[in-house]
Amino acid sequence: MQRASDRLLAGWAWLSGGGVLLAVMLLLGFLVDRGIASIDLALFFGDTPWLEAALGKRPVFGGIWSALAGTFSLVVLSSLVAIPIGIASGIYLVEYASNRWRSLLGFMVDLLSGTPSIVMGLFGFTIILALRKTFLPGARTGLLLAAVCIALLILPYIIRTTESALDGIPENFRLLGPSLGLTRWQNMKKVLLPLASRGILSGAILAIGRAAEDTAVILLTGVVAHAGIPWSLVDKFEALPFRIYYLAAEHRNQQELDQGFATALVLLFLTGLLFLSAVLLQRGVERRWKTR
Repeated sequence: MQRASDRLLAGWAWLSGGGVLLAVMLLLGFLVDRGIASIDLALFFGDTPWLEAALGKRPVFGGIWSALAGTFSLVVLSSLVAIPIGIASGIYLVEYASNRWRSLLGFMVDLLSGTPSIVMGLFGFTIILALRKTFLPGARTGLLLAAVCIALLILPYIIRTTESALDGIPENFRLLGPSLGLTRWQNMKKVLLPLASRGILSGAILAIGRAAEDTAVILLTGVVAHAGIPWSLVDKFEALPFRIYYLAAEHRNQQELDQGFATALVLLFLTGLLFLSAVLLQRGVERRWKTR
């Protein structure tokens, strides 16, 4: 009876994994079929010479270069805000907070993780309205506001993965540093963080992917069509998710719709590239920590 239930469970696991893989392959196949023919220099730069467009000397009309630059800027800024704060918060909850504070702050983190992205966008937009009515009449939506709202959206993922990675360290490893005379911070830096690095950086990788694909937040915090490359933190910007939404909802012909599918492929490729960069960074950090 036990063997039959084990086989049933293993079969269900294989079926579930195969179903997910099949769904991903079908999605990729559909996007490739509809969008691969539209991927060329014109998709990225329109009628603008590519070198002048890449250097920002001339604006790009009909291409996604500015959306690509805006997405990259948004991901980098939001990651720079969320990742250090998320890792530090996870360390505090596990190693320094009392049980009462950990329970309370953990509830707040869960509440933040359950906040819909459109609500986070409304929160950012409300901040601008409040600033305009008080001491900053010239406040406006832009890249920095969108990055901060995205950072708040991905912060719970980083906190929870950091917390889980540190909680999963066996007790004998936790006692290794104090037994050698290390202080609490030295034990954290030399022993616990290297052991938990894989889980912590995996959470950071997931957060990067989440930051690249959200649309609802940026709709209310500074994204506009044909905004150009953002040269400052308060500039309006364009992003690939918004570009896809715009082309899908407002396309005027089949060519523009196919460009939307091609843009979706570019977004998937950019996300995969960010994941690959984060994985390589993760391995480099692990290697450096292990050699210390």
